Amino acid sequence: MPSAQKPMRYGHTEGHTDVCFDDTGSCIVTCGSDGDVRIWENLDDDDPKSINVGEKAYSCALKNGRLITAVSNNTVQIHTFPEGAPDGILTRFTMHANHVTFSSCGTKIAAGSSDFMIKVVEVTDSSKQKTFRGHEAPVLSLSFDPKDVYLASASCDGSVRVWKIEDQTCTTSWQLLQKCNDVINAKSICRLGWQPSTGKLLAVPVDKVVKLYRRETWESQLDLSDASVTLPLNVVAWSPCGLYLAAGSVDGSIVVWNVETQECIERMKHEKNYSICGLAWHPKYKQIAYTDTEGNLGLLENVGVVEKPKEKVASAVAKDYNDLFDGDDDDEYLNGDVVEPQSSPKPGADEDDDGDLMLTSGRLRRAVIDDDDNSLDIGLIKASSSLLEKEDDGDDQTGGFSALPPSSAQQHFYDGPRPTPKQRPFQSGSTPAHLMHRFMVWNSVGIVRCYNDEQDNAIDVEFHDTSVHHATHLPNSLNHTMADLSTEAVLLACEGTEELPSKLHCIHFNSWDANKEWTVDMPKDEDIEAICLGQGWAACATSAFLVRVFTVGGVQREIFSLPGPVVSMAGHGEQLIIIYHRGTGFDGDQCLGVQLMELGKKKRQILHGDPLSLTRKSYLAWLGFSAEGTPCYVDSEGVVRMLNRGLGNTWIPVCNTREQCKGKSDHYWVVGIQENPQQLRCIPCKGSRFPPTLPRPAVAILPFQLPYCQVATEKGQMEEQYWRSVVFHNHVDYLSKNGYEFDENAKNQAVKEQQELLMKLFALSCKLEREFRCVELADLMAPHVVSLAIKYASRSRHISLAQRLSQLAVEKTTQLAAAQGDEEEEEEEEEDFRERLSAGYSRSATEWGRLPVRNAQQHQEVEDAEESDACEEVEEAPEVHKQRPNPFSKGVTSAEVTAPKSAVLGPSSSQGRVNPFKVSSNRKDPVVPSANVLDTMSRYSKKTSLAGSRAVNKQNPPVIKPLIPKPKPKQASAASFFQPRIATPNPSEKALEEREGKAVEEREEKAEEEREGKAGNESHEVKVTAQENTENRRPKTGFQMWLEENRANILTDNPDLDEAEVIKEGMSRFRMLTSEQRMVWTEKAKGGAVHDVAEDKKRKRPPAEEDEGGKSQEEKSEDTNVAKKSKPLDQSTNGRLSAFAFKQS
Repeated sequence: MPSAQKPMRYGHTEGHTDVCFDDTGSCIVTCGSDGDVRIWENLDDDDPKSINVGEKAYSCALKNGRLITAVSNNTVQIHTFPEGAPDGILTRFTMHANHVTFSSCGTKIAAGSSDFMIKVVEVTDSSKQKTFRGHEAPVLSLSFDPKDVYLASASCDGSVRVWKIEDQTCTTSWQLLQKCNDVINAKSICRLGWQPSTGKLLAVPVDKVVKLYRRETWESQLDLSDASVTLPLNVVAWSPCGLYLAAGSVDGSIVVWNVETQECIERMKHEKNYSICGLAWHPKYKQIAYTDTEGNLGLLENVGVVEKPKEKVASAVAKDYNDLFDGDDDDEYLNGDVVEPQSSPKPGADEDDDGDLMLTSGRLRRAVIDDDDNSLDIGLIKASSSLLEKEDDGDDQTGGFSALPPSSAQQHFYDGPRPTPKQRPFQSGSTPAHLMHRFMVWNSVGIVRCYNDEQDNAIDVEFHDTSVHHATHLPNSLNHTMADLSTEAVLLACEGTEELPSKLHCIHFNSWDANKEWTVDMPKDEDIEAICLGQGWAACATSAFLVRVFTVGGVQREIFSLPGPVVSMAGHGEQLIIIYHRGTGFDGDQCLGVQLMELGKKKRQILHGDPLSLTRKSYLAWLGFSAEGTPCYVDSEGVVRMLNRGLGNTWIPVCNTREQCKGKSDHYWVVGIQENPQQLRCIPCKGSRFPPTLPRPAVAILPFQLPYCQVATEKGQMEEQYWRSVVFHNHVDYLSKNGYEFDENAKNQAVKEQQELLMKLFALSCKLEREFRCVELADLMAPHVVSLAIKYASRSRHISLAQRLSQLAVEKTTQLAAAQGDEEEEEEEEEDFRERLSAGYSRSATEWGRLPVRNAQQHQEVEDAEESDACEEVEEAPEVHKQRPNPFSKGVTSAEVTAPKSAVLGPSSSQGRVNPFKVSSNRKDPVVPSANVLDTMSRYSKKTSLAGSRAVNKQNPPVIKPLIPKPKPKQASAASFFQPRIATPNPSEKALEEREGKAVEEREEKAEEEREGKAGNESHEVKVTAQENTENRRPKTGFQMWLEENRANILTDNPDLDEAEVIKEGMSRFRMLTSEQRMVWTEKAKGGAVHDVAEDKKRKRPPAEEDEGGKSQEEKSEDTNVAKKSKPLDQSTNGRLSAFAFKQS
């Protein structure tokens, strides 16, 4: 049966690590460069006992209840085992010792130091020492002859020496190794070894082979090698029976030979190719414990179990090597009574187990199911051992193995995926429970420490913000092992004992009454395994797969079952997240599930047991929420993941703390996460996974970085920054949706940052001639930023790109208008309700009727300013407009106001321009933009009293008039401008299209009605031509004056056109004019503008208020114009982005 390699586990910090078994093999002992000696019950022991022996421990040896260590203070110390109590110093060197070893009887130890010295010391009397001098470099390793006659040593001077202990003389010396000046520079540490019991052979690892030297003659007996060994061997170790020899190399290979046959029977490769620096055989079982230079511990099982040879051959081999392997310990080692562990079944107990031999896959398996990882199958050991004497038939029948087929002795075994041990429950932010001084929890609220030593057993609670609560010292008489802390309470829990049940204890320090503590006992045989606190509630998960929810005052709330054992849980506000085992993982992976639920008034489950994403061969290390309430967790590989609510509640990795670590054994212990500002608060742990309580550890702040590709390039860096900003501001939408308060300025700043990054990416793509990529980026932009992108594309000579972006801008604005239309329908329902409430009041005397007048006047004045700005643009840079493929025209609302009762509002420019030839109905319609998306850049607030306008002017819809069109060279673009928009689900859009042809007639009709002061209930069909319309309250534009003179020509060429089509045709012809001709008409229109505007303002005033309000109205108009023309105090995002865009060109 080939050996079984168990997954390695972290043991010590990075550096040389040594390993050995105790005398009975009940535990594994390791020491490392962290200065600790750890005692492991088995490889799966998550709480090994730790003994600190110094700053660094280079080597350890264990025998007869005495633990010897070579430490960095140049001493060799002795401790009691397993208590770990210091028992004195055996010897000292001028430099640290590199290797210590016991003699076979355990009465002496040998130590070799970097000061070239070797000492042999009596354990019971350290004054009895012998010093061996002769090496010319640091000593690498030592090995006692089993008969305590000789001592072998290897040194950095390249020599391997054999010393006679009695007279301290060198018996022989071989120059086998490469010379070096220090241990750290040696290619191999050359851990040599004598054959147990007899000491007939000395094994020395030399380069890629193991040389065996015969005792007394000191001649090379044989060399052991294997093709799998490609780098120098580091260490050798004999099995206790002396039959097998194991060797480990610097590239992580472990090879086991049968010294009898010189055959390699086992080959194993380290999972990460780390150098093997420690090997130890189990004194009873066929197991090998090994360590590497990174501080990891591993275990090989079932080593040396091979096929059963024929009886005659076995007898001959045993006879031929009788002189080589003579000793009394062989039979003891291979005796079934010694090899059989306590968990093995007694003979005769498994007579009916033949049915267990076949798996579903058809492979043979062992007849006896092992109870634990250390169990061995006696039947197969007897069947495969080459040195066992033949048992009589009665024993075979009693053991139940006579029914095994002959092939059962062959190497048939299950070699598929192996199950991973399930992770035990833990509290996030806590250190291991076996420590005397530990953190019970460290979170964003405070720290809970536990002290459990001979002097005191207490709990200290400390708050980061002392205004929440003062620090508290609590007794720990119940031996609480779990804790959680919030701004309301401290929650503690303890496991149950035979006498006492498991208890949940809460200290509600935020309570306003005098009784601030309560305790709940769990049912019998139900232990609490995880606890957490939220806002107004507490929860615990128990061993019965139950989650129990309580109020913070102690009232029992909901109870629900978990599908598997809990691993960890956390709470924040109304949210509760639970991680549990969904099933059994394989090949080192955990199989975890996650549930996320809200325990507020609307109780609901967000994640329904979805699989939890973990790095390969890792486990959960931390679980919690960000300060803003987003679930996060960290695995043992240092990968931090956050819930991405914007992508269907998926998990996205946002940081890898291992990339920030300097050493391979360093880790970061996470204590908190914040999204705004982006901060990962954690504690750096040098050479360990968790910090000590004293001295108080310092908190470091790590940056977040999403694992996007090519982040070293400018493009990859900006992409990562953009999406990280999006992910880290998803919480704003969640908070607003659930009615929480959030920082509006932070949201605006985030949107501004995202749009700036998109604009930079757009500019970069333009430079690289990636126009399709530019359109993709523009699709992510806000409508006002798309206008900047169009400007940038036009000025950088990307004409086709500007056309496509123009189409995209129209689509985006239409979609935005449709979305706003849905919201406005809800607003209109509220407005109707308000109208019913105010049915008995006069509108002229109410605030609802007055406010829209001022708003309408402000809108009109603002748009006047915009119109003049547009004319100045044409004068300053006409050549730019000639190159633009899609020139645009501005449109403004024409609001004719004769009384407060008939105030009219135009749409906000931030919502996009409307079609100049569509008339909005008396219902709120979505604003349909024109192709001129550059005009969507807002200059004033969009928060206007639209509701008041609807309430006042139900029967007088506003009339939209065209303004100065900008030059456009292509007739096709002009035609596309007037194509009808795609119909929207809003029925009012259809009404707009039906009434489009009657725009001019209705405009004149409404103007006449308002001038005469008539109510909107009467309808008069008054048709007046455009040439006779002298009552217009707005100054005429250049296009309107041109149309008046050329209308006759258009009708002559196209007599069948109606009024709307005449305007369209006139617009097309006007755009065919040269820039100079259009400017002439614009100047003509400006000539009478001042007088017309003054007349407008006089006529808009109600007759009753004309005398008393004239002066105030003029002052208000002047103040508004001045305010709109002055530079805004806060520079907008448009300004910054446009500055960036134009700077690139």
